[in-house]
Amino acid sequence: MTDLVLILFGLTYVGMALGRVPGLRIDRAGIALIVAVILVAIGAIPSDAVDDAIDFPTLLLLGGLMIVSARVGASGFYGAVAMWIATQAGKPRRLLALTIAIGGILSAFLVNDIVVFAMTPLLCSGLAARKLDPRPFLFGLAAASNAGSAATLIGNPQNILIGQAGDLSFWGYFTDAAIPSLMALIICYACVARIWRTSLGAPAAHAAIETVRFDRFQVGTCGVAIAVLLILFATPIPREISALLVAACLIVSRTLPTRQLLDEIDVPLLILFASLFVINDAFARTGFPEQAVQTLTAYNLLPNRISSLVPISLLLSNTIGNVPAVVMILNVWHGIPEGTLVGLAMLSTLAGNLLLVGSLANLIVAERAAVQGVQLTFRDHAKTGIPITILSMLVAGLWLWVGGYMPM
Repeated sequence: MTDLVLILFGLTYVGMALGRVPGLRIDRAGIALIVAVILVAIGAIPSDAVDDAIDFPTLLLLGGLMIVSARVGASGFYGAVAMWIATQAGKPRRLLALTIAIGGILSAFLVNDIVVFAMTPLLCSGLAARKLDPRPFLFGLAAASNAGSAATLIGNPQNILIGQAGDLSFWGYFTDAAIPSLMALIICYACVARIWRTSLGAPAAHAAIETVRFDRFQVGTCGVAIAVLLILFATPIPREISALLVAACLIVSRTLPTRQLLDEIDVPLLILFASLFVINDAFARTGFPEQAVQTLTAYNLLPNRISSLVPISLLLSNTIGNVPAVVMILNVWHGIPEGTLVGLAMLSTLAGNLLLVGSLANLIVAERAAVQGVQLTFRDHAKTGIPITILSMLVAGLWLWVGGYMPM
């Protein structure tokens, strides 16, 4: 039984690295779900222990935040922001700066995957009207969504998980991560502006920009709701309850159908999380993870130093993905020091900028852009993402070391 569990665990993360089953249309969520069902069916994890294996507070928090972000999108806010960026860009470099700044700020307080999902097609249409090469701006949006989301514990799925598992203070973490996240945004702009200087050298054409529906009252309501949510995060109320309370209030509407909001919940991502919880619990029951941690501890090889956590974050985030990597690390390694959790949240997120497959936000931008006729290639992303990642992780590593969060 143990050997079979180890084989299935290994195959799961091979599937995470490949992104799908070759020859089939089964993605990461499907792979994880199938393996989780098999493990329960063969008794690797008792059926009555599945509930304990799944971290429901994390799933509820993520689901609640998705509803909040969907409500913001339904108000027309994302579309209005994307169109405003395009109309304000007297020069392409200014447009790039606006794209990165606004994308980063929104991604810090709303789940970055939803932000880029909403903004990418609208930004593409606005850029097309200005006769500009959309690639540098879309790469800037993707990189900024990762860099900005590193600033908070609700900016991306892996940070949500780390914050819940380590019971980290929302505002305490923001204080720790805001500066390196801001520096990463500046690095994003500098690298994109330098590497894509030819494309950015062409002046924008003057053209009428398509208007989008924008409901000021609804946007104001969402703004108040988000402010309340951030205040609640500073109280003893569990974060998942705070998110669900605010989401429940936003569902109440005279004009917006509830189903429209619920349809925006990324169910495959929630299934991926739940399935990985089950798979990693079955793996932990073999005793192998505990033995591995003891061995690594004996040889001082645990990633509790910046010099070891940086390469591990780069490797795992750009192979199996930062969400599966964080789920696995938290399940295998118990009692992680708070400073290391802060470092893991920052570095696993910033590492996602390295390659196109490094984060879900990158893939969403590429897929949504392709629908608009814009091809973002692996090579083009790498030539931008590699310098952004190296420089931003260097800055974050120095910040963690100087601040005493982790030894070098």
